[in-house]
Amino acid sequence: MAEHRSMQRAALLDAARSLLSEGGTEALTFPALAERTGLARSSVYEYFRSRAAVVEELCEADFPVWAAEVEAAMADAEGPEGKIEAYVRKQLELVGDRRHRAVVAISASELDAGAREKIRAAHGGLIAMIVEALAELGHAEPRLTAMLLQGVVDAAVRRIELGAAEHPDVIVRAAVSLALDGVRG
Repeated sequence: MAEHRSMQRAALLDAARSLLSEGGTEALTFPALAERTGLARSSVYEYFRSRAAVVEELCEADFPVWAAEVEAAMADAEGPEGKIEAYVRKQLELVGDRRHRAVVAISASELDAGAREKIRAAHGGLIAMIVEALAELGHAEPRLTAMLLQGVVDAAVRRIELGAAEHPDVIVRAAVSLALDGVRG
């Protein structure tokens, strides 16, 4: 029974990922989850008390996987500038990935404080890696610069997600050069 329940829970999370990546947070509804998984709507409530609970569990499952990929790309890079480039490039490479799309689709306003805190903590780990690289480059305000740098990444992510006029490769190149020129100051 327990194994069956965990399979159903995994199916619900996978359906939630698809709904979020296809239609954003509006698409994530209990009736849609029930329809995707073939479960009764009442069964969905047995697993999750709210949309926020679904989102929170998705973030807990997916964000660390995504962050680990960014971390691995940075670990493979040479020197602080290489690490910064890998940080930007890897996040933008992951845009098409459903796990990442789901995390991005989640607007902080829909989450309770606990879920927001978990996402912030996971994001904090990524920011910490960049702070280190910026400190190596001699930045006076490495933490502030790291947050602004993430702002550039987030803007590029949105641009790619929107299917902007520019090809994604052009957006990636622009974001990387803006980041590197910016950190060189």
